[in-house]
Amino acid sequence: MVFIALGVLCILAGGVWLAQGLDLPFAPGSFMTAEPGWIAIGAAFVVAGLALVAAGLRRRPLRGGGR
Repeated sequence: MVFIALGVLCILAGGVWLAQGLDLPFAPGSFMTAEPGWIAIGAAFVVAGLALVAAGLRRRPLRGGGR
């Protein structure tokens, strides 16, 4: 469950950083706006978050008495 929670947080944070780096209209403005470095950092966090979610889903125990 911890991997899933951390993965979701990474995906959300990475998505915001990616949107700010791309200077998308709905992204809040900050020092990250239109900075190419934040595109790479945001994308890396999204990918890492997806990997954490996948690892968390794989580690979950079977329910219903699966053998």
